[in-house]
Amino acid sequence: MKENYLFTSESVTEGHPDKVCDQISDAILDAILTNDPNGRVACETLTTTNLVIISGEITTENHPDYENIVRETIRKIGYTDNSSKFSADKVDVQLYIDEQSPEIAQGVNELDNREQGAGDQGLMFGFACKETPELMPLPIQLSQRLTEKLAEVRKNGTLPWLRPDGKSQVTVEYDGFTPVGISKVVIATQHDDMLDSYSTEEEEHAFIKREIVNNVILPVLNNCHIGYEENFIVNGTGRFVLGGPEADTGLTGRKIIVDTYGGYARHGGGAFSGKDPSKVDRSASYMTRYIAKNIVAAELAERCEVQLAYSIGVAEPVSINVDTFNTGVITDEELTSLIKDVFDLTPSGIINTLELKNAIYKDLGAYGHFGRDEFPWEKTDKIEQLKQVIKLEESVG
Repeated sequence: MKENYLFTSESVTEGHPDKVCDQISDAILDAILTNDPNGRVACETLTTTNLVIISGEITTENHPDYENIVRETIRKIGYTDNSSKFSADKVDVQLYIDEQSPEIAQGVNELDNREQGAGDQGLMFGFACKETPELMPLPIQLSQRLTEKLAEVRKNGTLPWLRPDGKSQVTVEYDGFTPVGISKVVIATQHDDMLDSYSTEEEEHAFIKREIVNNVILPVLNNCHIGYEENFIVNGTGRFVLGGPEADTGLTGRKIIVDTYGGYARHGGGAFSGKDPSKVDRSASYMTRYIAKNIVAAELAERCEVQLAYSIGVAEPVSINVDTFNTGVITDEELTSLIKDVFDLTPSGIINTLELKNAIYKDLGAYGHFGRDEFPWEKTDKIEQLKQVIKLEESVG
């Protein structure tokens, strides 16, 4: 373990082109699950200048109004200026949707004589640590809160000249596993062209930086109870007027590190948004977080990473791995056995445990899938059961 080092994570706002796509894909998923909880959805979105393309494989008894979902999602994000080249009312929406392959369906559908299998092969990781009250790594938690704050001050009128696109980046100094300070914060935020009010770009930039520092950066940092250096970069190129899909093409699933642990823990490579819970890329990633968080909350380890791996059409995982980075009160092998005793790791078991057939996904399209207490995989309701199983095994041993 390194002693002193820096670690950086980033987040993006809901108006970032890739996040626009994630939110559209998940809004479509929610609309389908609302009327058809057993619907199969693999929905991909592409956004660019004046265009949204929806494609994928969707099998459902009730197809929603896809175009209306696209426009309402874009409107909620804040792309409503019809003079721009990407707005809710004027964007062209094209649909290229087919049904799920019957060969995939036969391995996934739950039948009288066979349990539901995994929707694909793959490996998934979950992580938890004691760095924050949410049991998340500090760099990604701060990055998410900064981008949320950018959206908040834009929407509530505090900084009405902000536009939807933006990014954050936070560098944290560590001593071993302990964060000891925040060494740098980077914000990139789209804004109105305000040169009519300022004689030079330098004056415009100075105004923007001052307002972002005072209304976004400092309120977030002052709430995290750790020291920081006032080492802030705001709009490093000077200006950020042209943004969103008008400036940069967006795709579903291109912000998987932002969605998870900010690079602090490993990632299996599968994206989440637009996928129904039969896809273990999504559901098993939520389960591994649930497991890791309960292990840390039960004080069985100070940090924990859990890996599950699946084969398409097979219910039980092909492997389980636990790494507590030498912080566990029992061995990693004993924790692996404990997980098997306490958690149902089949796709149907995961779906039932975490209530994943509910329409809960569109709010996950931005600001991270983890460290947000309103979602069921963030519950710490297995603490006592984990401890009881350990006591039982110790008494038998």
